[in-house]
This record gives sequence, structure tokens and C-alpha cells, in this order.
Amino acid sequence: MTIQQIVRIYKVQIFIVISFVVLENAAWIIEPTYFGRLLDALIDRFYDHENKVNYIAPLLIWAGIYLLNVLGGTLSRYSGGLVYSKIYAKVASRVITTSEQQGYPASQMLARAEMAKDYVTFLKDRIPEVIWQLSATFGAIIAMFFYDWRIAAVCLFVILPIAFVNNIYRKNVLKYQTQINDSRENLYRHLTHSNMGPIHDFYFSMVKPQAKIAKWNSVDYGLIKVMLLFIFIVVLFICVDVDNFTTGKVYAVVAYLWTFISSTDYIPSLMESTISVRELNGRLKEDTNL
Repeated sequence: MTIQQIVRIYKVQIFIVISFVVLENAAWIIEPTYFGRLLDALIDRFYDHENKVNYIAPLLIWAGIYLLNVLGGTLSRYSGGLVYSKIYAKVASRVITTSEQQGYPASQMLARAEMAKDYVTFLKDRIPEVIWQLSATFGAIIAMFFYDWRIAAVCLFVILPIAFVNNIYRKNVLKYQTQINDSRENLYRHLTHSNMGPIHDFYFSMVKPQAKIAKWNSVDYGLIKVMLLFIFIVVLFICVDVDNFTTGKVYAVVAYLWTFISSTDYIPSLMESTISVRELNGRLKEDTNL
């Protein structure tokens, strides 16, 4: 059973959960702009006593956006827990039933049912992270475009080398993820035959591929962070020295910049999870004809 088949069968339930995730992320992306406006209004109101600036409206707008973010986050976590636990129970049962029809031994059926949990983990955890990364990356760039197009251009420019580094990471991690899944299937086979001798070797067999993945993960992370240092320096120079932004605008731009930078922290784990699901698709796709 593949991830595509799962999404097709449970598309309504998954769509509801993702809708709440999108609401949460959309509110989070636009929140810095309105908090920056509120900050400027408060500064004008309390430091320029002759200027009767209305700060109530910016306060209410920002609070409303903040509460939308909280609402989306609360509902996505609650509905996700309900939906994905049921999906896993049904998928695992279906994988076992189909594997039995295909003549697989009990050990392999249990192993594949356990590995099917990777699908649910991908839907429950990784898809929201993907949505967050896309909204944080491109949402922040679009938002910064309205403050200064050069800031947005600098961030957009660095996406190309980031994509190049991630492509190298993906190619190198795939073969190690295959080794890990092979070992997971072999464990159940040893347990079924009461063959405890190779169990020790099994756990150590997973150390090498996991260490290789960790190495590429660290390289990917380090290279991306070094590239982002250049962005941070350039953007700060534009904000402070060139454009003479107000305090609220500086806050908003820095908040969007940190959002853009922090979104890259998810890239290695997202790539690793995506690779795992892709490898699992190839392993299980022949098990179910829908």
C-alpha cells in the first residue's frame, strides 16, 4: 500500500486536518506585519503626547490574527490525533491481510505493518512541516518584498544553492534508508524462528547506515546555515543603514528573516522522511491492488 493510495482513500479526513494547519501557518506568517504596525502605533501614541494615534484598532487586529493562529494549531493537533490513529489501524490491518494473501511469512507481515507507521508519521508530522516550510520560506519572501524588494531578492537567490545541497543529500541518503528498512524486516524473521543469535548483529547493522545519514544531515545543515549567515548580514544592513525603517518595520523584517532562516532547520529531517516513504512505497506497492 503506497502513500498515494492512503491519501486517495482518506482524502476528506486528511484535507480537514491540513486545512487547520494552513490556517495556523497563514495567521503566523502575517502576524509580524500587524504586530509591527501595533508597535509603531504604540510608540507614536506614548512618546508623542500631542499626536492622538489610535492604537486600539491595530491591537484588536493583531490579537484576532494571533487567536486565529491558536485556533488553527489547536484544531489541527486535536483532529490529527483522531484521524491519523484510525488511519494507521486500518492501514496496518490491510497490509497484514494483503501480505497474508501474497504468502509472506508472519515475521515479514508484522515488519511491514510496523513500517507502515512511517506513512502515518509522514502524514501527521511531516506534511504539516512541509506546509510550514513552504509558507515560512515563500510567505516570508513575499512579505519582505513589500518592505524592500532587495531583501526578498537576497532570500530568493539563496534558495538555489540550498536546493542544490539538498539534492545531493537526497541522493546519498536513499541507499542508507534502504539498508535500515531491510534490517527492520530481518529482525522479525529472527524473532519468529527464535533465532536470538543474530539479534545483536541486527542492532549493530543499523548503526552504520544511521551514522552515514547523520553525517550527511550535519553537512547539509552546516552548509545551509553558513549560506544564511550571508543573508542575515545583508538584510540587516539594508534595514538599518539604507532604508531607515521605523521600529515596527525593523521588527517585522527581522521576524520574517528569522522565520525564513528557521524554516531551513526542517529540511534535513523532511528530506530523510520523504526518502523513507519513497523507499517504503517501492517495498509495499505490490502488496495492494486498489
